[in-house]
Amino acid sequence: MSTLANRILGSARLDSQSYEEVETDSFANIQAVGVVLCSSLAAAIGTGIKDAGSILQILIAAVVSWIIWVLLTLFIGARLLPGNKTQADFGQVLRTTGFSTSPGILRVFGFLPLVGWLIFAGATLWMLFSFVVAVRQAMDYTSTARAVVVCLLGWIVHGLLFFGFVLTAL
Repeated sequence: MSTLANRILGSARLDSQSYEEVETDSFANIQAVGVVLCSSLAAAIGTGIKDAGSILQILIAAVVSWIIWVLLTLFIGARLLPGNKTQADFGQVLRTTGFSTSPGILRVFGFLPLVGWLIFAGATLWMLFSFVVAVRQAMDYTSTARAVVVCLLGWIVHGLLFFGFVLTAL
């Protein structure tokens, strides 16, 4: 069994074996939540947020948003667009996508002058690629293209829900 650090690095390397390992380890749920929290905290720090109340709100919003995305991904990937071998449950998608946020830890450097925004944007893009690999492995897809479609559809629906919520809250 790999250490948490090995799992984080393997996920960041887009290593399908790392995703397969966390997919099958039901005890890795807490680790996955921890990676999401670390990545979200790094993003908050990288954007310059310093007060504890705002950081707490961001962490809560990040976890709730991630769980919604997991549910959307599970529904779209396992019900609407399953592959021939697709057998996925909430825990498998939760764990793999949780670890897919590991590149987001680099967003902590977003505050750096001149290059910070590039690091932040690059890490965020890297997370999207990582999410595709996580979904491909969790859904047992043989095609990365199917995983891209599932992620894209989930991202669109998630975005509409999220921005709709934000607009009604304003």
